[in-house]
Amino acid sequence: MERSGAAGGWVPMCRSVLPAHANHRGELSAGQLLKWMDATACLAAEKHAGVSCVTASMDDIQFEEAARVGQVITIKAKVNRAFKTSMEVGIKVTVQDVLTNVEKIVSVAYATYVVKPVGAKKIELEPVKLLSAEDHLEHALATERKRIRLGYQEIFQSLMQESNKESDHCDVFEEEDAVSTDLTHVQTIELVQPPHANHHGNTFGGQIMAWMETVASISASVEVGVRVEAYNCEEWIKNQARHINSAFLIFNCVNDKGELLTLPKVKPTTKDGVRRYHGAVARKRIRLARKDMLTAKEDKSHDLWEKSNQNQSLGFLTAVMKPNLRVKMEPQWKLGDSDRTCEVLQTISEDDKIYYITSPPVTGHQPRDFVILVSQRQPLEPSEPYVVAVKSVNLASMPPSSEHCRSEILCAGFQIYSDSASSCRVYYFNQMSSGVMPYLSSDLAGLSNSVEDTALECIKFLELKGSEC
Repeated sequence: MERSGAAGGWVPMCRSVLPAHANHRGELSAGQLLKWMDATACLAAEKHAGVSCVTASMDDIQFEEAARVGQVITIKAKVNRAFKTSMEVGIKVTVQDVLTNVEKIVSVAYATYVVKPVGAKKIELEPVKLLSAEDHLEHALATERKRIRLGYQEIFQSLMQESNKESDHCDVFEEEDAVSTDLTHVQTIELVQPPHANHHGNTFGGQIMAWMETVASISASVEVGVRVEAYNCEEWIKNQARHINSAFLIFNCVNDKGELLTLPKVKPTTKDGVRRYHGAVARKRIRLARKDMLTAKEDKSHDLWEKSNQNQSLGFLTAVMKPNLRVKMEPQWKLGDSDRTCEVLQTISEDDKIYYITSPPVTGHQPRDFVILVSQRQPLEPSEPYVVAVKSVNLASMPPSSEHCRSEILCAGFQIYSDSASSCRVYYFNQMSSGVMPYLSSDLAGLSNSVEDTALECIKFLELKGSEC
């Protein structure tokens, strides 16, 4: 029997920004906001789990608006998906001016929490009740975001190797006015007192993030790396620290008018400093790619493919999982033949590959070719579909040619639902674009069967795979 707490829904927190919460500019400090966000998200996690939970990690957090003294901050958190012993919690922060009643979004973030078992008893989380279309979407995308988190280290190491190769051929630290990174080093020691602890009696993630933000703001050199270590009395004497957390914070420098200022360049002077410098460059590339795909911007479908956005599939998987202005077809077709060619250009992972495809000409049009990223995702639950998502990317090794008209797929894909051991339902989605319209219009006019033939090839492929199993 499911607990009532397993139902979906937002857990809200509303706080007025007081002078004690603000920095010297009269704006709510990021550290204080992080404390509130963590407390609200932890409450949402514990409401679902029915037991104590602790913060495992927080994804990239972007602060889009500043909150000033006298304004009201509203934080809402809810569990998007529960895995076996961990869960993803979505957090939405808004700020409201009580005088003008204008409300703005400050941040949308995602955090991961794990259950804190009592004794030796193993706790397995119940699934989240999905009450709306948004709940279904976030539930599906939580799995994709988890893949991104798990793949972060591999992508980061790959970018670091690229940076090391580039630095072997050129000196990137020749700026005359650059500031040594040694001069930006700041350290603080905090004694954990009762106000710093949560209901478990431990220093919670939000408080640690607040301390990290404080020391980072003093160091402030665009990206600031922060490492947190803890000691008890015995460990202090032996100088044996426990690593608690590490984070990287980004700061903007502004004047009294709120205008952005240019910060001086930094110059690493040690081997470890060079490593940190290259690491900052790699993290920036990953951050920009993540920010783009998490906002699912459809006008960026033709971005150049590179290692920093190997998880680019998330943005267009959003569109396949939540079809809006797409064509959905579910008729019965006859088998047919096709002159299309397909070649694997690059294998990103077992589930993500880049293909080069050519297709025959439609009446009055030149033969077309496509360079597409194809991502497939296995269902985690019986009620979920097997998802195949497709979008166009640019690959430097495969430029457009005069023989074909390079076409673009903004967003397309399949959702395959299993009805039984011998049958399934296949839904095909395709976002309208100039590359799709000639085929669709020709099919509707009865001049060709290109879309039908494509579906038939898919059916043939599925039947072939089914016979091999």
